[in-house]
Amino acid sequence: MLVLALDTATPTLVVGLARWSPDGGTEVLAERAVESGNRHAELLTPAVREVLAEAGAAMADLDAVVTGLGPGPYTGLRVGIVTAAAFGDARGLPVHGVCSLDAIGSGARSVVTDARRKEVHWATYDGTGQRLTGPGVDRPEDAPVGDPVVGDVRFAERLGRTVTAADVTTAGLVRAAVPLLGRPPVPLEPLYLRRPDAVPSVTRKAVSQ
Repeated sequence: MLVLALDTATPTLVVGLARWSPDGGTEVLAERAVESGNRHAELLTPAVREVLAEAGAAMADLDAVVTGLGPGPYTGLRVGIVTAAAFGDARGLPVHGVCSLDAIGSGARSVVTDARRKEVHWATYDGTGQRLTGPGVDRPEDAPVGDPVVGDVRFAERLGRTVTAADVTTAGLVRAAVPLLGRPPVPLEPLYLRRPDAVPSVTRKAVSQ
Protein backbone atom coordinates (compact mmCIF):
# COMPACT_ATOMS: atom_id res chain seq x y z
CA MET A 1 0.00 0.00 0.00
CA LEU A 2 1.45 3.36 -1.08
CA VAL A 3 0.57 6.05 1.46
CA LEU A 4 0.91 9.82 1.22
CA ALA A 5 1.31 11.26 4.73
CA LEU A 6 1.15 14.92 5.70
CA ASP A 7 0.92 17.06 8.80
CA THR A 8 0.48 20.80 9.34
CA ALA A 9 -0.18 20.84 13.09
CA THR A 10 3.20 22.31 14.07
CA PRO A 11 5.53 24.95 12.61
CA THR A 12 7.32 22.09 10.80
CA LEU A 13 5.40 21.04 7.71
CA VAL A 14 5.82 17.30 7.10
CA VAL A 15 5.04 15.48 3.86
CA GLY A 16 6.16 11.97 3.04
CA LEU A 17 5.52 8.95 0.88
CA ALA A 18 5.72 5.49 2.38
CA ARG A 19 5.08 1.92 1.34
CA TRP A 20 3.26 -0.10 4.00
CA SER A 21 2.34 -3.76 4.22
CA PRO A 22 1.19 -5.90 7.18
CA ASP A 23 4.22 -8.17 6.73
CA GLY A 24 6.93 -5.70 5.70
CA GLY A 25 6.01 -2.73 7.89
CA THR A 26 6.72 0.82 6.74
CA GLU A 27 9.33 1.90 4.21
CA VAL A 28 9.66 5.67 3.83
CA LEU A 29 10.42 6.42 0.18
CA ALA A 30 10.70 10.22 0.39
CA GLU A 31 10.08 12.89 3.00
CA ARG A 32 10.16 16.66 3.43
CA ALA A 33 10.20 18.43 6.80
CA VAL A 34 10.10 22.18 6.26
CA GLU A 35 10.17 24.92 8.88
CA SER A 36 7.17 26.73 7.51
CA GLY A 37 5.81 28.93 10.31
CA ASN A 38 2.42 30.04 9.02
CA ARG A 39 3.22 29.34 5.34
CA HIS A 40 1.68 25.86 5.23
CA ALA A 41 -0.73 26.76 2.44
CA GLU A 42 2.09 28.08 0.29
CA LEU A 43 4.50 25.18 0.83
CA LEU A 44 2.30 22.09 1.16
CA THR A 45 1.45 21.32 -2.48
CA PRO A 46 5.03 21.89 -3.74
CA ALA A 47 6.28 19.55 -1.00
CA VAL A 48 3.82 16.89 -2.14
CA ARG A 49 5.04 17.23 -5.71
CA GLU A 50 8.66 16.94 -4.53
CA VAL A 51 8.20 13.73 -2.56
CA LEU A 52 6.25 12.11 -5.38
CA ALA A 53 8.95 13.07 -7.89
CA GLU A 54 11.74 11.83 -5.62
CA ALA A 55 10.01 8.48 -5.19
CA GLY A 56 9.20 8.23 -8.89
CA ALA A 57 5.49 8.02 -8.13
CA ALA A 58 2.32 9.80 -9.21
CA MET A 59 -0.95 10.61 -7.50
CA ALA A 60 -2.52 7.79 -9.51
CA ASP A 61 -0.23 5.32 -7.71
CA LEU A 62 -1.47 6.19 -4.22
CA ASP A 63 -3.63 3.83 -2.20
CA ALA A 64 -4.37 6.05 0.81
CA VAL A 65 -3.71 9.43 2.42
CA VAL A 66 -2.93 9.97 6.10
CA THR A 67 -3.15 13.41 7.70
CA GLY A 68 -2.44 14.74 11.16
CA LEU A 69 -5.53 16.09 12.93
CA GLY A 70 -3.63 18.10 15.53
CA PRO A 71 -3.90 19.40 18.12
CA GLY A 72 -2.57 22.59 16.61
CA PRO A 73 -3.50 26.10 15.48
CA TYR A 74 -6.76 26.37 13.56
CA THR A 75 -5.34 27.78 10.32
CA GLY A 76 -2.49 25.29 10.07
CA LEU A 77 -4.72 22.29 10.72
CA ARG A 78 -7.29 23.46 8.23
CA VAL A 79 -4.67 23.65 5.45
CA GLY A 80 -3.49 20.06 5.93
CA ILE A 81 -6.89 18.48 6.48
CA VAL A 82 -8.59 20.27 3.58
CA THR A 83 -5.69 19.40 1.26
CA ALA A 84 -5.75 15.74 2.28
CA ALA A 85 -9.53 15.61 1.79
CA ALA A 86 -9.18 17.24 -1.64
CA PHE A 87 -6.59 14.68 -2.73
CA GLY A 88 -8.84 11.88 -1.54
CA ASP A 89 -11.87 13.28 -3.29
CA ALA A 90 -10.01 13.90 -6.56
CA ARG A 91 -8.47 10.43 -6.71
CA GLY A 92 -11.14 8.39 -4.89
CA LEU A 93 -8.70 7.57 -2.08
CA PRO A 94 -9.42 6.80 1.56
CA VAL A 95 -8.18 9.58 3.86
CA HIS A 96 -7.37 8.66 7.46
CA GLY A 97 -6.80 11.16 10.24
CA VAL A 98 -4.54 10.58 13.25
CA CYS A 99 -3.55 12.57 16.34
CA SER A 100 -0.36 14.43 15.37
CA LEU A 101 1.18 13.88 18.82
CA ASP A 102 1.00 10.11 18.21
CA ALA A 103 3.44 10.60 15.31
CA ILE A 104 6.20 12.19 17.44
CA GLY A 105 8.75 9.79 18.90
CA SER A 106 8.00 6.16 19.77
CA GLY A 107 7.68 3.87 22.76
CA ALA A 108 7.10 5.09 26.31
CA ARG A 109 7.26 8.88 26.35
CA SER A 110 5.54 12.18 26.93
CA VAL A 111 5.12 14.57 24.01
CA VAL A 112 4.86 18.37 24.14
CA THR A 113 4.37 20.84 21.30
CA ASP A 114 3.81 24.57 21.14
CA ALA A 115 0.17 25.51 21.71
CA ARG A 116 0.95 29.24 21.67
CA ARG A 117 -0.29 31.59 24.39
CA LYS A 118 2.61 30.26 26.50
CA GLU A 119 0.96 26.81 26.66
CA VAL A 120 1.76 23.31 25.36
CA HIS A 121 -0.17 20.51 23.76
CA TRP A 122 0.73 17.25 25.51
CA ALA A 123 0.08 13.51 25.58
CA THR A 124 1.62 10.50 27.33
CA TYR A 125 2.28 6.98 26.02
CA ASP A 126 3.07 3.52 27.38
CA GLY A 127 5.91 1.22 26.31
CA THR A 128 3.98 0.00 23.29
CA GLY A 129 3.32 3.54 22.10
CA GLN A 130 -0.36 3.49 23.03
CA ARG A 131 -1.67 6.83 24.24
CA LEU A 132 -2.44 6.84 27.96
CA THR A 133 -3.57 10.43 28.50
CA GLY A 134 -4.26 13.44 26.32
CA PRO A 135 -4.19 15.16 24.03
CA GLY A 136 -4.50 18.15 26.30
CA VAL A 137 -3.47 21.79 26.51
CA ASP A 138 -2.00 23.40 29.63
CA ARG A 139 0.64 25.76 30.91
CA PRO A 140 3.91 23.79 30.87
CA GLU A 141 4.08 23.99 34.67
CA ASP A 142 0.70 22.22 34.87
CA ALA A 143 1.12 19.65 32.08
CA PRO A 144 0.88 16.13 33.60
CA VAL A 145 3.90 14.67 31.79
CA GLY A 146 6.68 12.36 32.94
CA ASP A 147 10.11 11.39 31.65
CA PRO A 148 11.23 10.92 28.96
CA VAL A 149 9.78 13.97 27.25
CA VAL A 150 10.12 14.59 23.51
CA GLY A 151 8.98 17.43 21.30
CA ASP A 152 9.59 21.16 21.58
CA VAL A 153 12.79 21.78 23.56
CA ARG A 154 11.90 25.42 24.21
CA PHE A 155 9.63 24.33 27.05
CA ALA A 156 12.22 22.34 28.99
CA GLU A 157 12.82 25.02 31.62
CA ARG A 158 9.15 25.62 32.32
CA LEU A 159 8.46 21.88 32.40
CA GLY A 160 11.37 21.38 34.77
CA ARG A 161 12.45 18.41 32.66
CA THR A 162 14.85 17.56 29.85
CA VAL A 163 13.12 17.58 26.47
CA THR A 164 14.59 15.70 23.51
CA ALA A 165 13.93 17.45 20.19
CA ALA A 166 11.49 15.52 18.01
CA ASP A 167 8.94 16.31 15.31
CA VAL A 168 6.15 14.58 13.48
CA THR A 169 7.54 12.08 10.96
CA THR A 170 6.17 10.19 7.98
CA ALA A 171 6.93 6.90 9.71
CA GLY A 172 5.14 8.13 12.82
CA LEU A 173 2.03 9.17 10.88
CA VAL A 174 1.82 5.82 9.12
CA ARG A 175 2.46 3.96 12.38
CA ALA A 176 -0.40 5.83 14.03
CA ALA A 177 -2.66 5.03 11.07
CA VAL A 178 -1.92 1.29 10.88
CA PRO A 179 -5.12 0.30 12.74
CA LEU A 180 -7.10 2.33 10.19
CA LEU A 181 -5.44 1.31 6.92
CA GLY A 182 -7.61 -0.94 4.81
CA ARG A 183 -10.75 0.10 6.69
CA PRO A 184 -13.45 2.53 5.58
CA PRO A 185 -12.38 6.07 6.54
CA VAL A 186 -14.31 8.11 9.08
CA PRO A 187 -14.95 11.88 8.86
CA LEU A 188 -11.89 14.02 9.56
CA GLU A 189 -12.37 15.87 12.86
CA PRO A 190 -9.65 18.42 13.69
CA LEU A 191 -8.43 18.34 17.29
CA TYR A 192 -9.07 21.92 18.34
CA LEU A 193 -8.51 22.05 22.07
CA ARG A 194 -9.46 25.68 22.51
CA ARG A 195 -12.45 27.86 21.81
CA PRO A 196 -11.99 30.33 18.93
CA ASP A 197 -10.46 33.70 19.82
CA ALA A 198 -13.24 35.53 18.02
CA VAL A 199 -16.80 35.00 19.23
CA PRO A 200 -19.99 36.63 17.97
CA SER A 201 -21.33 39.50 20.03
CA VAL A 202 -24.45 38.72 22.05
CA THR A 203 -25.45 42.37 22.40
CA ARG A 204 -27.19 44.45 19.81
CA LYS A 205 -26.07 47.93 18.97
CA ALA A 206 -28.48 50.68 18.11
CA VAL A 207 -28.34 51.80 14.49
CA SER A 208 -27.03 55.36 14.30
CA GLN A 209 -28.95 57.86 12.21
